[in-house]
Amino acid sequence: MPAIEAHHLTRRFGTIAAVDDLSLTVDAGEIFGFLGPNGAGKTTTIRLMTGVLTPDEGMVRIAGIDMITDPLLAKRCMGIIPENSAVYSDLSALQNLSLAGKLYGLSTVDRNIRARSLLADLGLADRADEKVRTFSKGMKQRVSIGCAVIHEPAVLFLDEPTSGLDVQSRRLVIEMIRRMHDRGSTIFLTTHNIEEANALCTRIGIINQGVLVATDRPEVLKQTFDTTRSVEVSFTTDVDPDLLTDPHILRIEPQGDKFRIFTNDPDRVVKFLVTFADREGLVIASLNTLGPSLEEAFLAITGGS
Repeated sequence: MPAIEAHHLTRRFGTIAAVDDLSLTVDAGEIFGFLGPNGAGKTTTIRLMTGVLTPDEGMVRIAGIDMITDPLLAKRCMGIIPENSAVYSDLSALQNLSLAGKLYGLSTVDRNIRARSLLADLGLADRADEKVRTFSKGMKQRVSIGCAVIHEPAVLFLDEPTSGLDVQSRRLVIEMIRRMHDRGSTIFLTTHNIEEANALCTRIGIINQGVLVATDRPEVLKQTFDTTRSVEVSFTTDVDPDLLTDPHILRIEPQGDKFRIFTNDPDRVVKFLVTFADREGLVIASLNTLGPSLEEAFLAITGGS
């Protein structure tokens, strides 16, 4: 049974279709990435799938349960982590998780055990009894994650979970996503961080102007737009890119202390660079051939928006 099913999902705000006849299926055990430009309809889609909004047309099933006809049962199967943490500032971290566990029907013993364990996993064990109002944004987001997963949901929705977080908090969030996936949860993730999606997701959907325009595995999406490949080179001293001339070099983009050289023949360009460095007495610090990136596929699919 699919973990998430959406059929002909449509939601309008006035004359604007924020989500336009969207249909997709997420299999149990997937980490599904949902990408799109700002205003593409990502958050509206999540709100429709989680029952926050009612669709104008279409239907949603979570673990086989119809969200419209049986919303409470469907919501018991899911955890939701919004972009901005949804926690009670006047409660402690432990009290927030215990309250969430109680609302999901866990016994007192189970929710206390799980709350303590989750806070330890999230790096908050030593601050479990402090009120959340004293926490940073990243720490509040970690508490929010604990509240969302304390009942070990079958489906976990995350809306930009790492947006604006510090490095440590972001790493802990990613680790928790992987841990929940390893325990059997299906993950539905929206993110602006394309490389994050590339590293985490087993499949990706791209939405643009409310329309689902592509769905596939990250590597398949990349290869679909493999019109050019590139070579990345760095020298130990400054080099004028105008000196790098070869018929198979299509364009050169400086990137920090490196050059990314786009080409239709990486082998020819690599040999040219080695010969050029030897002729000019240069030392190559690094040299790599690169395939297409998910970011390039994303820009091609969305028209660069």
